[in-house]
Parts: sequence; structure tokens; C-alpha cells
Amino acid sequence: MSDIVNRVASSPILSINMEEFYPQEERVLFDLKPYLFQELILREKDFRLTLKELDWSPYSGKWVAVTCTADAIVPTWAFMLVCTYLESQAKGYVVGGFENLEQHIAEITLAKIDLEDYKDRPVVIKGCSKFPIPLFAYGRLISLLQGQAKSLMFGEPCSTVPLYKKSKS
Repeated sequence: MSDIVNRVASSPILSINMEEFYPQEERVLFDLKPYLFQELILREKDFRLTLKELDWSPYSGKWVAVTCTADAIVPTWAFMLVCTYLESQAKGYVVGGFENLEQHIAEITLAKIDLEDYKDRPVVIKGCSKFPIPLFAYGRLISLLQGQAKSLMFGEPCSTVPLYKKSKS
């Protein structure tokens, strides 16, 4: 009787599991609405004083979306001022909502991938994860790998859906 050979383990296929490197720190919202007078007007002096006295530690190590949920005209500098305080506390931040934040996180995270590792190799992008990975991140990953990889598949190495195969020309 011959030995059992795990062909998946010995194949040249590289597997990417986004869950292994995609940031899982908490995402929070910094809403300017509570800092507006009657939820309509930003009073500069009051706003600056409030931000200066605010305990920023709850944002420490977290990803922050800075937005205003009130139907008010808020000057651009107000969002920028909030960012100056978050710079030393937050893991990262954007001016916008959670969707903008996830796009920002995906861009930062995927920019760290060494694309040379995937050059002319078959690649499987693992799909199931315990942590929610936004669809944007998967789309961005494809855009980065398609110019490098020999082929791209989605799923598990033993059961994949083909996505792309480099032409031989």
C-alpha cells in the first residue's frame, strides 16, 4: 500500500486568507451633531473648547469615522480639527461614514501585500471568515493580484471557483 499524499498541501497554489491580516480593531463613529448649537449651528469658540476638554481615550486604538448626522451645514475645518485630536489616539480615521472607513482600512491593509510573492502563481482567495470582510476589499484584492498571478480562484484549495486565468500569450 502506498502512502497517502496531500496534493493540496504539496501544490504550488498560494492561499490568501484576508481574515489573517485584515484589521479587526473596533470601528466607531465620531458624530459632530452633539457639538452643534441646537443641532444646527457650529459655534467655533464653543466647539474648539469642547474638543480641547474632551476625553479622547475612548478612541484609542480604534478606527474612527468622523461625520455629522445632523442636517446642518458644518464647515470643512471642523471635521479637520477633530482629525487633529484623533491623530494621536486612533488606529486610523476618515471623514465620512463606516463605508468610507472600511475602504480606507482595505486600502491601507492591501497596500502592505508584497505582490511579487504572487507573481505567476495560482492563488486562492479564501472566502469564509469569522470576521466580516467588506466586498470592497475582495474587489481591491483582485485588482492588485490580477496583473501578477497566473490564476485567481475563490474558496478553499480543495474546492474553488475560478475567477481569472492569465493568457499564455
